[in-house]
Amino acid sequence: MQKSSFWKVGHTPTLLAAFFYFDLSFMVWVILGPLAVLISNDLHLSASQKGMMVATPLLAGALLRIVMGVLVDHLKPKKAGAIGQVIVMLSMLWAWQGTLDTYHSLLTLGVLLGVAGAAFAVALPLASRWYPPEHQGTALGIAGAGNSGTAFAALFAPALAIAFGWQNVFGWCLIPLGIAFIVYLVFAKDAPSAPPPKAMVEYLHVLKDKDAWWFMFFYGVTFGGFSGLASSLSIYFNVQYGLSPVAAGYFTAACVFAGSLVRPLGGRLADRIGGIKALSIMYFFAAIFLFVASFGLASAWTAVIVFVLAMLALGIGNGAVFQLVPQRFRKEIGVMTGMVGMAGGIGGFYLASSLGYSKQMTGSYQLGLTIFASLAVIALIGLSLVKARWRTTWGSAAMTNAKI
Repeated sequence: MQKSSFWKVGHTPTLLAAFFYFDLSFMVWVILGPLAVLISNDLHLSASQKGMMVATPLLAGALLRIVMGVLVDHLKPKKAGAIGQVIVMLSMLWAWQGTLDTYHSLLTLGVLLGVAGAAFAVALPLASRWYPPEHQGTALGIAGAGNSGTAFAALFAPALAIAFGWQNVFGWCLIPLGIAFIVYLVFAKDAPSAPPPKAMVEYLHVLKDKDAWWFMFFYGVTFGGFSGLASSLSIYFNVQYGLSPVAAGYFTAACVFAGSLVRPLGGRLADRIGGIKALSIMYFFAAIFLFVASFGLASAWTAVIVFVLAMLALGIGNGAVFQLVPQRFRKEIGVMTGMVGMAGGIGGFYLASSLGYSKQMTGSYQLGLTIFASLAVIALIGLSLVKARWRTTWGSAAMTNAKI
């Protein structure tokens, strides 16, 4: 397959608009992570409260992805995305002008930020429906690289907070969000081949398929690890190594950029060698690097190298999972994107909250990281159990042109 052939199919303006929308949505989805050190100092939050504060948007985003997945199939992706963006901008306006002086008010904001995290269930179907099976990994890898928005949050939010106050950061976010909204309205278009909407009860039928549960678990580990670390590493580097909020943000941004920028590579790699093989390699390395990180490395520089390597593996895995999902559930891509995305958000919520509780209960982050590394090992074992069946049924050469 020639690289140039990808750009001759599909709809490039929609693909890039989906990426931009996804990117800015993810930026605000995890904004509480880079601000957590400053917020917790002002509000005197405990380690577990800090963990729960940054984890709440992940859980809310996970649950709301189901809602957005339903809206995508009933209203079409473009309209569903426009509604979500308006809600997010109104939420940021409230966060900027409202009163955020208690732990519970921050949890409320976290729930509202979950709408931004639900953008996943819109951006990926919006792009996916324009591309044939053999280009799904590349298309969804590019759209999914909007994960990089989490890096922008880590890179700029702490410095803006120190200069203008952490609550005013939410006001600054309205500027890029507004630009992304205009770009989205102008350039994004719904694919003409969208499947007809289904009755609500039909969305539950997909859960009767065991493959749906496998994909949810696999993405719960890959994207759960990525989003959980993206939300927590600013706190980790500040507490573990005494870095300033800005320095901790820079270290976190390096890790997140690594994981987000290789997502297209993961999709492209999966298109070339098969999603199962790419995912298997990823789980192996992710487990190793997370286990190494769990021991508490001697310096922040050593830690950032290990976390960058872990995020590279997780980022490639994110792309590989979504090379496989459209092959197995092409007619249900809207609801499956929501379901699988929900599982990814729940995985991120678990990791972020468990790190906070691990620190408070044991004085170390080791337990939280070790358990999540073990989940990567379990995922690798699970993948080995299903790969033969997948390659001889829906992933066979008779069923698809894509490599499985």
